[in-house]
Amino acid sequence: MAALLPPLVLLGTLAGAAAQEAPPAPAPAQPAEPGQEQAPAAPPAPAWLPQPAARLILLDKIAAQPHTVTVKVGEQVVFGSLTIAVRACDVRPPDVAADAAAFLAITDRNPGMPGFNGWMLADEPAVSMLQHPVYDVRLVGCSG
Repeated sequence: MAALLPPLVLLGTLAGAAAQEAPPAPAPAQPAEPGQEQAPAAPPAPAWLPQPAARLILLDKIAAQPHTVTVKVGEQVVFGSLTIAVRACDVRPPDVAADAAAFLAITDRNPGMPGFNGWMLADEPAVSMLQHPVYDVRLVGCSG
């Protein structure tokens, strides 16, 4: 299923965040031989647009208390034993289907508890999510 998602490119880097490279450019099209039609080149994938903050829903599963927070890119928030750092938050351009993606680094101060480091998608949270017995973190969107 991950192969169906468009590639995400980190447009800005932060201190301590791993830089990601854009995929290599496609090879130039070979000229068509006489009498053969050349297939049109596929349009380039639309670029994601960076936003300054991520909107998250944080859930304490034991207390059943959801909290909605907005965290600026480059900042972090503490929720229970979790520390959630937002490294990037990008949205799709207005001419394609709406979606948001955030690069989050989530750590738990309790030893042996799971963390998370990667992209979360607002429209497809099950693709990449924190799997924690006490807390749930969901991306709602990005704000500008």
